[in-house]
Amino acid sequence: MAKEPPSISLLLLLLSAVVFITFPAAISAIGVNYGTLGNLPPPTQVANFIKTQTSIDSVKIFDVNPDILRAFAGTGISVVVTVPNGDIPALANGRQARRWVSANILPYHPQTKIKYISVGNEILLTGDNNMISNLLPAMRNLNNALVRAGVKDVKVTTAHSLNIIAYDLTGAPSSGRFRPGWDKNILAPILAYHRRTKSPFMVNPYPYFGFDPKNVNFAIFRSPYKAVRDPFTRKVYTNMYDALMDSTYSAMKALGYGDVNIVVGETGWPSACDAPWCSLENAAWFNLNIIKRSQGQGTPLMPNRRFETYIFGLFNEEGKPGPTAERNWGLFRSDFSPVYDVGLLRNGQGGGGRGGGGRPALPAPSTGGGKWCVAKSGATDAQLQGNIDWVCSQGGVDCKPIQAGGSCFNPSNLRTHASFVMNAYFQKNGRNDGSCNFSGTGVVVGNNPSNGACKY
Repeated sequence: MAKEPPSISLLLLLLSAVVFITFPAAISAIGVNYGTLGNLPPPTQVANFIKTQTSIDSVKIFDVNPDILRAFAGTGISVVVTVPNGDIPALANGRQARRWVSANILPYHPQTKIKYISVGNEILLTGDNNMISNLLPAMRNLNNALVRAGVKDVKVTTAHSLNIIAYDLTGAPSSGRFRPGWDKNILAPILAYHRRTKSPFMVNPYPYFGFDPKNVNFAIFRSPYKAVRDPFTRKVYTNMYDALMDSTYSAMKALGYGDVNIVVGETGWPSACDAPWCSLENAAWFNLNIIKRSQGQGTPLMPNRRFETYIFGLFNEEGKPGPTAERNWGLFRSDFSPVYDVGLLRNGQGGGGRGGGGRPALPAPSTGGGKWCVAKSGATDAQLQGNIDWVCSQGGVDCKPIQAGGSCFNPSNLRTHASFVMNAYFQKNGRNDGSCNFSGTGVVVGNNPSNGACKY
């Protein structure tokens, strides 16, 4: 995962939007990044959980861990493996590439459904000229080694941070171009390789890295929004993710490779960090929208296009160093309970955990303990309506009480309606203070706000 933001501040200064959408009742398969830094369950339990309890159909790992590759054998779940960055220079030698394939792919394939080999991760971001100059030769050699071994269904690619994009003063996605010096010398040959081998161009579009703190909604797909048009294409952009994807496509097209398939190797939003824009609801809302786009919504320049997508990440990794956000990107905790629900659990049930039994997708609602979540007095009507729309689109929270005739319809105003649904979400998530953030519009109180028949 990128640790530094791409150069997108100019884009964000010009754009300010967010989208309100509804989601299908069922979410089809999607991929996840499976990191292992922390006290996590063994790979056999992870593979069983993904296969039996979720609709996740592919995982991406950051090495060639033999225990993980063996664990996914026979599951039908696709696996993306990663060549460690430091191994790249050696793989520029054809013999070394053949040995690497013999040691790391052939013992597990085809029992384990290895789909891609990612040669390193975000190599251009490292600035290491030795790795950069040997990246494409290593990719070619690994591909040749696979062909020589008779392996036809494993493609070789590499994942790029979006610092490869240079944004001009217009900030228009249609003006996206690769950075000078990298465009024709490095990325054009890589794209030519992808076209020839029918392998995907893998990018890691993270709105979280480099967004405008004054414009959080634009980064996380939240309403209210102000639609903005690209001055050249007149296409409307309502979120940063679409702008990043279309900037990438425009850069590829400018070099003559707009036909090469794009795979999203990493994207996500942390559920906790050292700032107010990280919360359970923000992370869930972001990833729900990412899933929708992966299933065919597309972008303004790539309408109805499906993007194979790998959300970051599977688990909260307690062993990761750095700021709080680094340890809070996961969809699940180490006991397989969901950090928040984006519809990937089958029948609303969690995984077997270490004990093997089922569990609810989220903690059961509770009104005990003297904690309730209500709307802050300074929240605007637009923010309150956005909170209602978001909670009621999630499923699992009963919003009928605030509808006409419901027990909490009166008094009929946005503040009381929003407080009811915000509290319902808060209680459903185990009264965790982070689930009452709502982009800074919620507050935890100790006084029960119930009124008559309206029970909180």
